Amino acid sequence: MVKQVFNFEGTPAFELTPEMELYSAVLTSSLSNQFYESGTDRIERIRSMIQKNNPLFVAKLAIYAREKMHLRSMPLILAVELSRQHKGDGLVGCLVNRVIQRADEITELLAYYSLANSRTELKKLNKLSKQVQKGLSAAFNKFDEYQFAKYNRDANIKLKDALFLVHPKAKDQGQQVLFDKIVRDELATPFTWETALSQLGQAKFDSAELKREAFKQQWEQLILSEKLGYMATLRNLRNILEAEVSPEALRKVCSYLSDSKAVAKSRQLPFRYLAAYRELKDVSEGRSGKVLEALEEAVLQSAQNLAGFDEDIRLVIACDVSGSMQKAISPKSKIQFYDIGLMLAMILRSKSDNAITGMFGNIWKVINVPGKQILSNVQEFHKREGEVGYSTNGYMVIKDLLQKRIVIDKVMLFSDCQLWNNQGTDETIDSLWKQYKKLAPNAKLYLFDLAGLGKSPLEIQKNDVYLIAGWSDRIFDVLEALEHNSTALDLISQINK
Repeated sequence: MVKQVFNFEGTPAFELTPEMELYSAVLTSSLSNQFYESGTDRIERIRSMIQKNNPLFVAKLAIYAREKMHLRSMPLILAVELSRQHKGDGLVGCLVNRVIQRADEITELLAYYSLANSRTELKKLNKLSKQVQKGLSAAFNKFDEYQFAKYNRDANIKLKDALFLVHPKAKDQGQQVLFDKIVRDELATPFTWETALSQLGQAKFDSAELKREAFKQQWEQLILSEKLGYMATLRNLRNILEAEVSPEALRKVCSYLSDSKAVAKSRQLPFRYLAAYRELKDVSEGRSGKVLEALEEAVLQSAQNLAGFDEDIRLVIACDVSGSMQKAISPKSKIQFYDIGLMLAMILRSKSDNAITGMFGNIWKVINVPGKQILSNVQEFHKREGEVGYSTNGYMVIKDLLQKRIVIDKVMLFSDCQLWNNQGTDETIDSLWKQYKKLAPNAKLYLFDLAGLGKSPLEIQKNDVYLIAGWSDRIFDVLEALEHNSTALDLISQINK
């Protein structure tokens, strides 16, 4: 029997299993303060949940988060926390090596290790766990000089510190030479777009006009020589436009952004495209429209392989616009949880020919939008959020279907799952869904959990109710699994450690 609890709004909710709670918390963590929970509280809750879960599941979840959902920090945290609770058998060592996929993640893991173990000053790197040391040693063998140099930053823990601590065994003489260069701070300065622009920024020019021309030529060189990676291109679109690069360079930028292979290889979280799109909305450059079109095409390309349903099935796509959803995912970000829900919802909308879309707060409001304009659809929803108020009356989505006798195949709710009823009635989404199943016995309800707060407004996997967590478009892989009688936890269990 699933234990009934109360959510943060004081409304009856359902407890998640330890596996589901850890899964949802991990895949929705920015480690910044959220509306209902601080970043520190989230870490403490994850620590307690690790104790309640099988170590092998925790390890597979970390790999799933890194390799399938493209998260960076949380897999490192899981590896460190697992090392504090699980000893022996080599599981942690293999996990550490597996989740470290960039050279700077070696020092990031050590920084969190010292924090998690309350290490300070000279003792911050003493007595490293043998399994963590073994995993880090193997990780050192993954990278070449360029990769080490690119991330050899002047941080509290440097690559040289990590090398002295871990004592990795070089796989050949060439790598030993590389390790010696790290020790002596003799790594060759890598050519990156940052170093190229930084050097130019330090140069002196006789006039502002000459400086603008120099930066224009530098951007063009980076673009045309293909030295600007996908993420760097996405983040610098405003700079590129304001530099007034040549038509040839801008065409190459747009082509690169919308190239299906480049999109797939870049593994961008969907909200990154939205952040880039918003940066361009007020740029006074006549060609910004071409770049906005390229961004729309890029997001459509990312949705091409979206699985889990046929285009003709009948959908309801409902977005939570409550106050708690309108909090930034991190202190420096302009992206809100609401934006992430909108992005995922509109990606889903782009694949359907039969979808009712809308948003709920105090009320539920249908807002019909074209299917192939994902980013502009997000903007349309975002600017209209005040039309429905700021409560979380998700039950009204189901109530509307019941009143209109509309039979739907799948109802998709994008929310932090803190649903309640501020109307003074006893109607809940749980009770109304049970009624709706009598009208539409084959209907399924999907809760896309964007905050991972550990409670559900309905009992999961009963009456065709499913919970899916995360910010990546890869969450839709779970829809495909559900069609074959599997769940998100089944996908995680299939990971080879």
